[in-house]
Amino acid sequence: MESMKNRRTVRKYLSKDISSELLNDLLEISFRASTTGNMQLYSVVVTRDPEMKERLAPAHYHQPAIKTAPVVLTFCADFGRFTKWCEQRKAVPGYNNFQSFMNAFMDAIIVAQTFCTVAEEAGLGICYLGTTTYNPQMIIETLKLPKLVFPATTITVGYPDGMPEQVDRLHPDAIIHNEYYNDYTSADIDRIYAYKESLAENRRFITENAKETLAQVFTDIRYTKKDNRAISENFMKVLQQQDFL
Repeated sequence: MESMKNRRTVRKYLSKDISSELLNDLLEISFRASTTGNMQLYSVVVTRDPEMKERLAPAHYHQPAIKTAPVVLTFCADFGRFTKWCEQRKAVPGYNNFQSFMNAFMDAIIVAQTFCTVAEEAGLGICYLGTTTYNPQMIIETLKLPKLVFPATTITVGYPDGMPEQVDRLHPDAIIHNEYYNDYTSADIDRIYAYKESLAENRRFITENAKETLAQVFTDIRYTKKDNRAISENFMKVLQQQDFL
């Protein structure tokens, strides 16, 4: 437990490769994670080839970790495999809908996080790429994902090239609600975000972006309403393309 308290996201990796035996063992362990109805509604695409990493890079806005990590894992929500099994066993599947997508998406995220935990325990470093759902159609085309398969998240993994500083997290009291949800007062918000707003790095973000508050850096620069709407519209379009809507 202490090692998890000290964990860090690793974006720089040594050139040392990860053996297939170790990677497969870690993946097999992660496949013991909880899953909806014991259906295991996920698949994992392992990318090692430099050319394939180059082809994936644009979908992730050319984040360096895509090319420098020895292994890139794309965890996919996959109802295609289960659907084919049903069809081949004289059953009539009805999984081309949003609820089924959500079941498969949650399965994929749970197994991805389980993999990250066991990989870090094995001395590896990992980084989630939140860009996976920004450009899903590019990943679908590159990895040749069929209908009822959708990229949920991407993990870069390798042996750490040094350990970065640990980033801040909100105090548990800001997140835990006992028995029922206790909505936040203005005073609560001030207290909860005071430490984050006091950090030199975050104060620098405010200055560099010519903003008044850290919140404005998020709303006006990093995660804008315009961008979020465009990504959402594209996400729903690709869900339909993959037969989940």
